[in-house]
Amino acid sequence: MAIEIIVLLIAVLAVIAVYYILKSAKHLIVNTILGLILLAAVNIFFNLGIAYSPLALLVCAIGGIPGAILVILLHQLGVAFL
Repeated sequence: MAIEIIVLLIAVLAVIAVYYILKSAKHLIVNTILGLILLAAVNIFFNLGIAYSPLALLVCAIGGIPGAILVILLHQLGVAFL
């Protein structure tokens, strides 16, 4: 009887933990998608010539909108992503 209660408590704690992880992951996914869209839109509309290298996409995917702005600024300053 005690084992079943312990297993039930562990299952409830696991469900609560997964809920909070997925709740925060939703914001990260939205920020990532918006960052990639911002990079593509600015690159297309202003014809900046930023190459979609794996590093540029990774910075945008991890940083989201601030990452996209960072890639654009570094490209404009001639520091990186040429």
